[in-house]
Amino acid sequence: MGRKVLLAAALALMALAGPVNADILIGAAGPVTGPLASLGEHMLAGAKQAVQDLNAKGGVLGEKLVLSIGDDQCDPKQAVAVANKLVTQGAAMVAGHICSDATIAASKVYQEEDVIMITPTATSPRLTDEGGASIFRVAGRDDQQGAVLGEYLAKQFAGKRVAFIHDKTAYGKGLAEATRDAARRGGLEPVLFEAYSAGEKDYTALVSRLKEAGIQVLLIGGYHGEAGLILRQMRDQGLEARIIGGDTLVLDEYWAITGQAGEGTLFSFAPDVRKNPKAASLVKQFRGQGIEPSGYHLYTYAAIEAWAQAAERAGSTSSKAVIDALRENPMETVIGTFRFNQNGDVDLPPYAIYRWSDGRFEQLDQKS
Repeated sequence: MGRKVLLAAALALMALAGPVNADILIGAAGPVTGPLASLGEHMLAGAKQAVQDLNAKGGVLGEKLVLSIGDDQCDPKQAVAVANKLVTQGAAMVAGHICSDATIAASKVYQEEDVIMITPTATSPRLTDEGGASIFRVAGRDDQQGAVLGEYLAKQFAGKRVAFIHDKTAYGKGLAEATRDAARRGGLEPVLFEAYSAGEKDYTALVSRLKEAGIQVLLIGGYHGEAGLILRQMRDQGLEARIIGGDTLVLDEYWAITGQAGEGTLFSFAPDVRKNPKAASLVKQFRGQGIEPSGYHLYTYAAIEAWAQAAERAGSTSSKAVIDALRENPMETVIGTFRFNQNGDVDLPPYAIYRWSDGRFEQLDQKS
């Protein structure tokens, strides 16, 4: 039996049970538990705050929003199960998922069922290049991120011995390949390009190979947990190579893993949206709750904010009407004003370079 038949049956049973309230259900999906739960914490905080703020202003089209949370643990199979659950519940949109592999898997369900998904974080180009009309993202893409990282490497580390490693995921491998290709265009040829396995605790064999090759700079395409462990084990073996990575190194958990060993780590992330005047009151609100919205909080908030604006403009929460409104209008959000292109990608400035120092990170001016 297909999902559409199951959904129709569920709605019929609800009708037989009596009148339902007019609340609008939306979903938020990502790793609530598991090794990447810190990513989910950002997503949940942003989603809950967006729903709270919209409801305080009267909801969407006069109806209150209700948030349903799905825990996919960044696992593709679990992400499909979460997507099916949210579709069956009748979610009008989903903010998520987080990790690229899980998001790509879940997106197939949303495409088939014409449910709008706006991811705040998933960066694999495959997501929107292969996705359908209902798939959007407010994050940048790995090819954009790789272009910025590769250009930076070629300019700042010309003549250095640079290695590229990745965790075999759609995110990690895609980022490493895009960065390598951009670095080559800038005249920097990698010494090594290798894969490692995510979730391991012992990377001494990998570090030994890096040390034997005399690596001075290491680009890591992968998540913050493994990147932090690899760095610590590099320092334990006396390898002082500089680390540079992607957007997940923005998480405070990276520094919690590395401690002072993380000093000088470089990474790419979107330009600091906390400095956007339109986000000032929201940033203050988060900080009042003891939350520093330094990562994906504001992007999840903006995903829901964009959908709500489109629904108001369309005068409907039906997917087709909202999709048209998302594609035809500029979105005024806490991360800036942007438009979605026909792929579902945004035209925001995609990435900047940051540096960790003494437990904090700062955006560089690209001359540093």
